[in-house]
Amino acid sequence: MARGQHPGPRDVLHEAIDLAVGADEIGVNGAYFRVHHFATQAASPMPLLSAIAARTTRIEVGTGVIDLRYENPLYLAEEAAALDYIADGRVALGVSRGSPEEAERGWEAFGYTGSTDPRGADIARAKFDRFLDAVEGKGMVSADPTYYGDGIKLPVLPHSPGLRDHIWWGAGTRDTAEWAAEKGVNLMSSTLLTETNGEAFADLQAEQIERYRTAWKNAGHANNAPRVSVSRSIFPLVSDHDHQIFGSQAHSQDQVGRIDGLVSTFGRTYAAEPDKLVEQLRNDAAVMSADTLMLTIPNQLGVELNLNILRNFAEHVAPELGWKPNTEGPVTGYTIK
Repeated sequence: MARGQHPGPRDVLHEAIDLAVGADEIGVNGAYFRVHHFATQAASPMPLLSAIAARTTRIEVGTGVIDLRYENPLYLAEEAAALDYIADGRVALGVSRGSPEEAERGWEAFGYTGSTDPRGADIARAKFDRFLDAVEGKGMVSADPTYYGDGIKLPVLPHSPGLRDHIWWGAGTRDTAEWAAEKGVNLMSSTLLTETNGEAFADLQAEQIERYRTAWKNAGHANNAPRVSVSRSIFPLVSDHDHQIFGSQAHSQDQVGRIDGLVSTFGRTYAAEPDKLVEQLRNDAAVMSADTLMLTIPNQLGVELNLNILRNFAEHVAPELGWKPNTEGPVTGYTIK
């Protein structure tokens, strides 16, 4: 690639696969991809996730998040089940209403009309219910009596019985986290919340997690250890090269701004020497409360640099926070008492 050129779609996809394979070898627990439409970022994620699942053995593959406004819920359930089989259960499928986007009501161009919400949240939640029904193997359509007799309902196939436990909702508020708990799905929280109350981002997010777990317990779900993830931008400064590229982020702070018409709280970036990072992350209430910490990495900078970020974190920071590599088995949620 010539200097100054941006990678094209082919390079981006192949680099994502190579990065996930390398991360699997380091012991990283998961590879999760953002999904956007009408933008120069990854769209339809299933081909990429399937390719990664086929090339790896331990790493969890998933999304953060699939925009349900753009999805056919039954077709998504078919794809998700197929992915779950290819990955042997190593799936963490994050879905939600979706992120702010460049397209104006872009989901309508995909044929999904009828939303009365300017952000399309109403159709996303309706689709989510139908998606969960399909994932659970419920009958979704009446069978032709010529083949099956009267009164038969056909499920979406393939059906993967364990997939329901691998569904996450990307929640941007505390109320939405409670709603996700009532639905009985895992919680995926990002580097921003679309609300603010004057508290530090980490404390606001920790309250979101606490409210989610309380709502989960009150709902009486059989599983008492749902998964919870948070995302952070974290850069261990181990070498002079690390300082040169990421050192300017060392004084990052939380910010409050407007996104998608909502006043939101944006979390800081962490960049420091490993011992300082350990101390800073131990003081991040949400990081310490979650069972999964997702590192947001600048994948446009290439495979080698990003593997170096992951390797530095895995070797110099994560063990001090209680991290266990993927060689020790899949990540499990914390038991709610």
